[in-house]
Amino acid sequence: MNAPATATEDLIYSVEDGIARLTFNRPQARNALTFAMYEQMAAICETINNDRSIKAMILTGAGDKAFASGTDISQFRAFKTAQDALDYEARIDRVLGALEACRVPTIAAIAGACTGGGAGIAACCDIRIGTASTRMGFPIARTLGNCLSMSNISRLVSLVGPARTKDLIFKARLVEAPEALELGLLNEVVPDVATLQRRADETAKLVASHAPITLEVTKEAVRRIRRTLSRDEGEDLILRAYMSEDFREGMDAFLNKRTPNWKGK
Repeated sequence: MNAPATATEDLIYSVEDGIARLTFNRPQARNALTFAMYEQMAAICETINNDRSIKAMILTGAGDKAFASGTDISQFRAFKTAQDALDYEARIDRVLGALEACRVPTIAAIAGACTGGGAGIAACCDIRIGTASTRMGFPIARTLGNCLSMSNISRLVSLVGPARTKDLIFKARLVEAPEALELGLLNEVVPDVATLQRRADETAKLVASHAPITLEVTKEAVRRIRRTLSRDEGEDLILRAYMSEDFREGMDAFLNKRTPNWKGK
């Protein structure tokens, strides 16, 4: 049974032969996500949870330049209060939590840049396939001066360990595909975008052919094992970053394409 493509022009969702496909469709903005796109992704996960005919989901980005480059920075312009920062990170935790807990296997087909919130989305997926041009990372220490959500930190530590998590964030570097494969940020690397989409389809069909309850309980068991920082444990850290002068400076510098002048306050 096939379903027509739905959602908005920024986020395309379709189902064919039991395989769902979600495409971030803002190639002109390197597939940066708006708040509305995050909410649509969470709603799609709920739809899939209620539709037993869907066996797997592929997430990908339009074009070959980026999977997703994170949250659209212009969305932060409206931040005025401490509650704005807490509400934003609560939204990220809720939406990415919904993706991580989605009952079907999720496959990230990653071409080009996969950074910030985009890398957070990829980390939620069960299988990550990249191309030779894939670059992954969280360059916030160089760009905005904010912080990752507590759930994103927890997932990253679970994937690559505490030392490598600090290395990635402290150095604000983007990891090339071979190193991403070695670190566990990617499960597989293929030569190009055409091969990527074919391989993602093959992988989705393979896992869709297996016992769904086995996959569901294994996925949920792994999710429960992973230690996740609570909101209460992280609120002071979020406010320290988002209420700082440095975050305002980083956002202004990013939007005006200049180098930020960090002051540590």
